[in-house]
Amino acid sequence: MKRSGTADLLLHGGAVPPWLFNRMKQLALPIVEAIIENNGKEDFLGRLSDPFWFQSFGSVIGMDWNSSGVTTTVLNVLKQSINPVSKQLGLYVCGGKGKQSTRTPQELLEVGNKTGLDGNHLAKCSKLSAKVDNTALQDGFNLYIHSFVVSDSGKWSVVQQGMHKSNGMARRYHWHSESFKSFVEEPHSAVCGKNQGAILNLVHKDALSTKKGILEIANEHPDKILKEVPHLLVPVYHHIKPKDVDMKRLGSILWLAQENKTQKFEDLLLLKGLGPRTLQSLTLVSEIIHGTPSRFSDPARFAFAHGGKDATPFPVPTKVYDETIGALRNAVDRAKIGNTDKLKAIKKLTELAQKAEKGFTPNTNFDALVKKENEESYKYGGRSIYGFAKPPKSRQLSLF
Repeated sequence: MKRSGTADLLLHGGAVPPWLFNRMKQLALPIVEAIIENNGKEDFLGRLSDPFWFQSFGSVIGMDWNSSGVTTTVLNVLKQSINPVSKQLGLYVCGGKGKQSTRTPQELLEVGNKTGLDGNHLAKCSKLSAKVDNTALQDGFNLYIHSFVVSDSGKWSVVQQGMHKSNGMARRYHWHSESFKSFVEEPHSAVCGKNQGAILNLVHKDALSTKKGILEIANEHPDKILKEVPHLLVPVYHHIKPKDVDMKRLGSILWLAQENKTQKFEDLLLLKGLGPRTLQSLTLVSEIIHGTPSRFSDPARFAFAHGGKDATPFPVPTKVYDETIGALRNAVDRAKIGNTDKLKAIKKLTELAQKAEKGFTPNTNFDALVKKENEESYKYGGRSIYGFAKPPKSRQLSLF
């Protein structure tokens, strides 16, 4: 077993408003169902263990793209949307933030009673993964979130987050039950993050004698990074900058979302009737479902699906959000009774956008795109924690 990746994140405040949180749940469930329908529940667990996919998923459902709050929100959304249908999906989400995290072992025992899995073993795995990141590896981050997601086959992923005692940063840790080795010797492929100075690492391969009595390890540094382990270190500024987005990828999506392109590709005719703005969001959602790990190196790009609660990069387009939920929900429901045509059409959005990237020269100006989204936000029911979006002043004057 290895930790599949880590992420260092900026601490942001502010709760997700109910009008957005409810939409997040309505979109998250069909995304999970579509992933399971296409690749199985173990693929979903693998995606959870990828810090870049996790951050991209949080962005596509409308959470602040670089906030530590992504962790709390995504796990809460998944728990509330998955657990009511756990038996059908074969997935169970346990734990959470604060006091909820301490209930994880008990919740896993309950999962064991429902599924026939060894609940005591799962509870032990939960406790050990938390102990390793909170005690055996002392990198300055104290855990306050611990979530354990398990399938009815016994495979699992752990997502947990710690807060640094002095610099206001949060670090998220991802674990995956695949590639199991040992909890007490090299469970991580690397310790990733900014250099905090010397740390105590009691699970290092050279610490065998330490575990027998020596209490210090010298010359170990948390910035020792192995290439095969992903580490997401997002910038501390809040607004998205052009360098945070692969414009070639985003540009091909904007190109594909044009109405005439929908008419051109036969595979997309089943999506006829969806406007360009909804197709833009649906294509980004499609990539969350079907994209490979290399596609999530720029999580900020996925904020261009549904914006953010604090209007970064633009207010949440609630009308578009609802149309995206409806289109995906309809596709998943049809697939459950054997009609996979619409789900295949949504998958085709990803394939066509990626194909278009080859030789694609983006001509979209990033700042102009953000400006356009903000100016037209009122048309799509744009909403943020600051209220509803209003027409630009020039537009307001022309109405009278």
